[in-house]
Amino acid sequence: MSSVPITPDIRAKILSSIKDDGASLAELAKTYGLAEDTIKKWLRGTVDNAQTSSSEFQRLRRENQYLKEIIGTQLLERELAKKNLTRP
Repeated sequence: MSSVPITPDIRAKILSSIKDDGASLAELAKTYGLAEDTIKKWLRGTVDNAQTSSSEFQRLRRENQYLKEIIGTQLLERELAKKNLTRP
């Protein structure tokens, strides 16, 4: 739709208008000559107002799961050690 490239600043302005100001996606798409799907794709690429990318979010989720597994293993080993100490 748009023959003019959208700069990162304009993209950030559009996303901010939607997230912070509640602007209409359809209105912004029309104003900037973009397809609504393009803006939706940009929105999916960010998770929160800090604009954490979905790939970063997924990386953090995997890291969190890994750390939970480590903690679980350590707790299990500690419980087993307690049982071995209490056996006659």
